[in-house]
Amino acid sequence: MDAQSWLVSIGWKADAAPFRPLLQLLEPEEDEPAWRLRLVLQNKLDAAVLVPVRLDSRGRLEGDWPEVWTPFILDRSAGWLEQLRAHLPRIRRSISGSRDVLSDPLGDQDAWLFLTQDSGRLLEAGWQVLLPGWWEAARKKKPKLRAKVKPEEGSDRGQSFFGLDSIIHFDWRIAIGDTDLSEEEFADLVARNERLVRFRGEWVPLDPALLEQIRRAMGGVDQEQGLSFQDILHLHLLHNEQREYRNQKRKEGQEDQEEEQPQSSENIRLEVELNEHLNRVIAQLGGRQGGAPSLPVPAGLHAELRSYQKEGFAWLGFLRRFGLGACLADDMGLGKTIQFITYLLHLKEHEQRLPGQAPALLVCPTSVLGNWQKEISRFAPSINVSLHYGARRLSGEEFQAQTEQVDIIITSYATATLDQEMLQSYTWASICLDEAQNIKNAQTKQSMAVRSFPAKHRIALTGYLGSARAFQTRFISAIEKDKDEQRMQDLQQLVKPFMLRRKKKDPNIQLDLPDKNEMKTYIHLTGEQSALYDQSVQELMDKMKELEGIKRKGAILSALTQLKQLCDHPLLLTKEALPEMISSEGSVTAYDVYSPQDMAMLISRSAKLERLMELVRELRDEGERCLIFTQYIGMGQMLQQVLRQELQEPVLYLHGGTSKTARDRMIDEFQSRTLPATEQPSVFILSIKAGGVGLNLTAANHVFHFDRWWNPAVENQATDRAYRMGQTKDVQVHKFISLGTLEERIDEMLESKQQLSDNIITSSENWITELSTDELQDLFTRRRDWSS
Repeated sequence: MDAQSWLVSIGWKADAAPFRPLLQLLEPEEDEPAWRLRLVLQNKLDAAVLVPVRLDSRGRLEGDWPEVWTPFILDRSAGWLEQLRAHLPRIRRSISGSRDVLSDPLGDQDAWLFLTQDSGRLLEAGWQVLLPGWWEAARKKKPKLRAKVKPEEGSDRGQSFFGLDSIIHFDWRIAIGDTDLSEEEFADLVARNERLVRFRGEWVPLDPALLEQIRRAMGGVDQEQGLSFQDILHLHLLHNEQREYRNQKRKEGQEDQEEEQPQSSENIRLEVELNEHLNRVIAQLGGRQGGAPSLPVPAGLHAELRSYQKEGFAWLGFLRRFGLGACLADDMGLGKTIQFITYLLHLKEHEQRLPGQAPALLVCPTSVLGNWQKEISRFAPSINVSLHYGARRLSGEEFQAQTEQVDIIITSYATATLDQEMLQSYTWASICLDEAQNIKNAQTKQSMAVRSFPAKHRIALTGYLGSARAFQTRFISAIEKDKDEQRMQDLQQLVKPFMLRRKKKDPNIQLDLPDKNEMKTYIHLTGEQSALYDQSVQELMDKMKELEGIKRKGAILSALTQLKQLCDHPLLLTKEALPEMISSEGSVTAYDVYSPQDMAMLISRSAKLERLMELVRELRDEGERCLIFTQYIGMGQMLQQVLRQELQEPVLYLHGGTSKTARDRMIDEFQSRTLPATEQPSVFILSIKAGGVGLNLTAANHVFHFDRWWNPAVENQATDRAYRMGQTKDVQVHKFISLGTLEERIDEMLESKQQLSDNIITSSENWITELSTDELQDLFTRRRDWSS
């Protein structure tokens, strides 16, 4: 290109010529059965006027153009020849004389190369190219597999219970654009091995390697007779009319030479047409048809469900119909437990268990084993429960016999790991993981164990999805690293149907919630606590045979205090010193008090403390604050030290020995919204006597009663430190109760008000000293059916 032409091409200088040169690709016709290239001159004043010309090997032009064009043509034609030879290597230099240098016909392969490569180079060089009008549309027509679901697939007449791996049967076709091919037509296209073919009167660009992949994929499809339900979900949940399909399943005995076949740079396109039933299911899963259909609340449920809880239970039942797992991730306090219990009761009332069929399996942290037993017994007494835990747990034939007699077996994560071999030999009616964040690390033995248990349905319960920062690190950062926003959207679309997450601040949930939500957290004693509890009760009963009057009352009150402290932590009863504090040099942070080993041992000795730690971590991850009430200074000090180290943040403790100055400072700090994050206390421990009245602590929206007071009014006054004027959130009240102990017996009395009246149960505990020895024994003796 000369300097003048270059200046014209970049728009620096106006082109005075009244025409522009174009290179045109002509498709075969009846009188011209081959592809051809020709040079044409286009009138700038009328783009529809095209003047065909011939360019010879000396750079001279022949044609019928207006006379005024001649000077421009004589000046430029030699340059056109040079440019065409530079960008079209197929122009033969051997052509001589007056013969047109573009006169040689093009084969289909040459035409394909011009359409896909040469034309692009010419455009970059400043030329304009005329291609057949159908090319832009034709290049988008890719061969694809078209699958139409058979009418009965997935309907009630067909398979009513299937999972992600279940095969959906289709009628298969191969299509180009909207046109289906017969087997003979497809075989002919594969055999021709051409890039550009005439098909049903139209030119179609094809990739022979892609056609061969389709042929091999069809062989696999014929053998499988369908696609998995997981493939169908991926396709429709991502709202794609088509999806890429790779046939990665190898036929047994298939030789490796097939891997040497040419591979296309493109993937096979798969288009699926669902039947009416599966369309409805997919729409419900995707939330496009109002979500899961409602289910009647089981007749045997002893509870009144809120509307969102009915929706959650129906959602679990809906996913079960299709063998699809569920993650119920409602906020703490919204009733995940009652939703799962309702689901269990629905199975018992509506699904017939076959002889030898395993029941449901619930795996949960050790700290909530007793709570699950108690809640199922309370809300669904018709459900038969078996606890698989502890040294006396069943195995072998005895365990198998037990599975045939109960509706659900409850075990801990640790026990499930120990008994993995036995538990994975059963196919469970359903398996539910409570506090499912316990298996977030897929490489741990615990995670691998529970994932190995076969089940018809899998449910994860968690209120803890991790912090936004953790999700950012694990998922979003990895996706953003590749700048792949679509991948993030795909992740959201694929997870959405299988996760139900409602938050207390959701407007439709708030309308259904009370301002103050009280819940009881039932906790079993550890083995150490159980032994010490029984020993203390026996010592008291022995004394009752000898003591009278004031000494008898004193012994009862002393034993009562011992038992209540023991339910909190055995260290309060044994009077052991707290673990030795590590030196400041050994501290990792300013909040470290004990070694990690001592800390873990201290927490593990009390199931109450274990459960409190779990709940406090969860609410802190949500950015919420809490109050913790206890009657005992030793327990308050222990809680303060343990929580400081576990949370790595300041923890306040207000008790009777706190000065007014310190008291006022603590309240101001806790209520503050302006302190730096490293200085902001979000957990406030209070003695129920010192902090139970007169304080305004509305920054907290969780209240924990770590040990119970005998008068509900006293507990309510303590709760009202958070639940009062100025509170902008719903308050969650957690009352900890040790199962099988006097805490549970007193709670039952307070609840029923049938055995004791309000005027007997006062703020003091003296009423207990008036009980007979038999009544004392009934009140104090540990009920072993809830022990671990």
